[in-house]
Amino acid sequence: MVQADTQEEVTITGSPQQVVRKTTTTEPQAKGAAPQKVYETKKNIFRFNQIIWYILSLIEVLLAFRVALKALGANPFVGFTSLIYSITNPLAAPFGGILGTSATGSSLIEWSTILAAVVYVCIAWGLVYLLDLIYPITPKDLETQ
Repeated sequence: MVQADTQEEVTITGSPQQVVRKTTTTEPQAKGAAPQKVYETKKNIFRFNQIIWYILSLIEVLLAFRVALKALGANPFVGFTSLIYSITNPLAAPFGGILGTSATGSSLIEWSTILAAVVYVCIAWGLVYLLDLIYPITPKDLETQ
């Protein structure tokens, strides 16, 4: 622990009854970690938050394509549709039996895929919030560094 230096200055003016005492405290120059290290840590956490939201956005777009293609009754054997279904199957599979599907003709609404999208948003928000609790970042912290 770094202690502050304390200096006392005594000034005698005029008569012996007028003694003025001034106490000055010099604070240590650095408290805790060096500013550059704090900045690097906060920058890394901020970057990690950006990565989480980027991955979530990618997952959400893919799931939105899946829902739209299923709702429009797209041919599952065409290249793009097949690609989207094969990428999103592992993302939507854990939620497959929870809710049913609404079918009208060749189009259907997979409610489980919509539920999966909501759950993934909650997971990403929870991860970012947990990071903010562990390492709080304020806009002032980023501006001053």
